[in-house]
Amino acid sequence: MAGIDEEILHGGVANRGAVVRVGDTVRRPAGPWSEATRVLLSHLESGGFEEAPRSLGVDDRGRDVLSYIGGEVPLPPFPAWSMTDAVLVEVAGLLGRFHQATAGWVPPESLSWSDELPDPVGGPVVCHNDVCPENVVFRDGRAVGLVDFDFAAPGRPEWDVVRTIGMWAPLGDPTSRRAHPPGLDAVHRFGIFAAASGIGADGAEALVDLAGLSKESGLRFVRRRLDAAEPAFVEMWEASGGDARWAGDRAWLEEHRRFLAGAVVAAGS
Repeated sequence: MAGIDEEILHGGVANRGAVVRVGDTVRRPAGPWSEATRVLLSHLESGGFEEAPRSLGVDDRGRDVLSYIGGEVPLPPFPAWSMTDAVLVEVAGLLGRFHQATAGWVPPESLSWSDELPDPVGGPVVCHNDVCPENVVFRDGRAVGLVDFDFAAPGRPEWDVVRTIGMWAPLGDPTSRRAHPPGLDAVHRFGIFAAASGIGADGAEALVDLAGLSKESGLRFVRRRLDAAEPAFVEMWEASGGDARWAGDRAWLEEHRRFLAGAVVAAGS
């Protein structure tokens, strides 16, 4: 039970109800990859990346302590202001700056990174792997904070790009959307985000291929949580349509492959 001085921070599924604000700090459950997160956040701080929380150690309950980044965080159902093209460009810029801050960094070999949603081939930067709307902090429409690095792992920038736009477009059957405003043009938004991420025509087909791989990676992640009977994931699965929703998303991606690739080409021309 949260103490009287603890405010639950809503958003996300894996740690639902367990991430709290205490004054100017955030407390969140420690996990098997906490040490990697702490080292990553320390690297970002030393490199001057201002848009991530600072690691402040561990509290007397064994929880990770982080600095709090104030602002607005889009929560489902996502407000219209958070789903504009301008916000997409903001998020792409934030993600790109994060990748730049980790490019060339050689983490200690002893670190254990998350194996939940990683790029299957690794890569030259650290990917966040979960840049959903609930993990970006905004002020006056600007993306000023990136939070929740639990799933971070080395990978290619393009993997993080496609994982991110998959959640923001969103990529999938529009009839199964529950959290996003109606009428979003996912194909157009895919192209906008790719262009803002510096991906042009020569990378269009590869990016669409990664979109499918990312979707399957996400499904495997969810199924592992379902097999473990984690209540939050069971509830989410049932509320979102379960197998029918994932089948619809796969079909949508296959049907829209050439349109997605074309949007990348058009946006970058």
